[in-house]
Amino acid sequence: MKIRLFAGWQARFHLVCLMMLLSALAVGAFPGTAHAQAQVTPVPTEEVAVEPLAAEPVAAPVAEAAAAPTFDHGDVAWMLTSTLLVLLMVVPGLALFYGGLVRSKNVLSVLSQILVVFSLVIILWVAYGYSAVFSEGNQFFGSFTQFAFLKGFSPDSVGNTPIAGLPDYLFVAFQSTFAGITTALIVGAFAERIKFKAVILFSILWFTLSYIPMAHIVWGGGYLGEMGAIDFAGGTVVHINAGVAGLVGAYFVGKRIGYGQTALKPHNVVFTYIGAMLLWVGWFGFNAGSAAAADTVASLAFLNTILATAAAVVGWTLVEAITKGKPSALGAASGAVAGLVGITPACGTVGPMGALVIGVVSGALCVWGVTGLKRLLKVDDTADVFGVHGIGGIVGALLTGVFSAQSLGGTKADLDIGHQVWVQFVSVAFTIVWCAVVTALILLVVKALVGLRVTEEAERTGLDVTSHGESAYEV
Repeated sequence: MKIRLFAGWQARFHLVCLMMLLSALAVGAFPGTAHAQAQVTPVPTEEVAVEPLAAEPVAAPVAEAAAAPTFDHGDVAWMLTSTLLVLLMVVPGLALFYGGLVRSKNVLSVLSQILVVFSLVIILWVAYGYSAVFSEGNQFFGSFTQFAFLKGFSPDSVGNTPIAGLPDYLFVAFQSTFAGITTALIVGAFAERIKFKAVILFSILWFTLSYIPMAHIVWGGGYLGEMGAIDFAGGTVVHINAGVAGLVGAYFVGKRIGYGQTALKPHNVVFTYIGAMLLWVGWFGFNAGSAAAADTVASLAFLNTILATAAAVVGWTLVEAITKGKPSALGAASGAVAGLVGITPACGTVGPMGALVIGVVSGALCVWGVTGLKRLLKVDDTADVFGVHGIGGIVGALLTGVFSAQSLGGTKADLDIGHQVWVQFVSVAFTIVWCAVVTALILLVVKALVGLRVTEEAERTGLDVTSHGESAYEV
């Protein structure tokens, strides 16, 4: 068929001409390699060769921009809000909570101690705290110099922190509030009789030798973190750590004058109630913010924070009604804080029903922590730092190992509950021992350098006047 189609010399000639034309067009449109290299100064083909190369600079920035670290604006907005909420927990939340629990002659001293300690730790966090927690080091400390004074960070830097999806400065700011509130929590244990300069020196040393290593050990790639301990928002790092420090501090400073002989009643339960409610509101930043994103984990932590706190309020109120005959407003407010403490290590990994159980148990056991256990220990813990934060943190940390299992509504699939509870127990025991020993040594140093306790006359007059030269209330 093809032979017939191209039969005759004219047909063959036309075919040859057509092939030559196509070949010429092909050579002109797609110059060969040999031809291009043979031309030392190619005139007609140079522009053709440059045209595809001109597209390369356009494509390169696109690929480079796609690979550059980016962040989600919704996550950033939530984390900015969470940082602000944690700040609300401390000033004014914690300050009002503790301020209402002390006598009127000491309220300003407590407010001043919390504000100054919190502010001082924020500065130390930027100076060397962040570096020592979140840089590479050993099992207990990171490097104190690698990121000192935020070396290597810039306003535009992203991805240089453990949370790659946030601006670096935002993660530093969020974590600074955790360091600040943890150290400020201890103040309530030895309030009304400690020297202001002793508080300041103690806070500097304790932040450096207790908070920093515990945060690195759990969150910075240290010993307990590698072991698999679950501490979503700070059960060991924050609450057990501060609770044990408060207990040891109360022993070293000693009991207030008249403790156990006269009633040393809170001067303003309304302050304490308002402070507790501000703590509840701010705690959503503490717990849900620890997800470091506006996502499903934050939503779970948010719901658990509501449920556990509500359950703890009910649990504390019921126990108090049964044991004392009358439920108190102070007890309900304390129950809210107990529930918040208990759910902190578990909020991102347990289900809602687990949160309810943790809340009820925390509320009920913390009633015992501030009554029976406190009498058993024979300690004057002014604001019940150990009874609420220590006991609540221990309960929450241990039950995290139970209710994080997916079979019980948690998020951890194939979790061996027995093994995880053992890991949680080890983390609790380690925190207690580390903090107790370090706190005792620090207090010995502070006592030797500046002393711990004010004079008896100053204590009877009140620290507002004797330590700060002012009075909260004019009589």
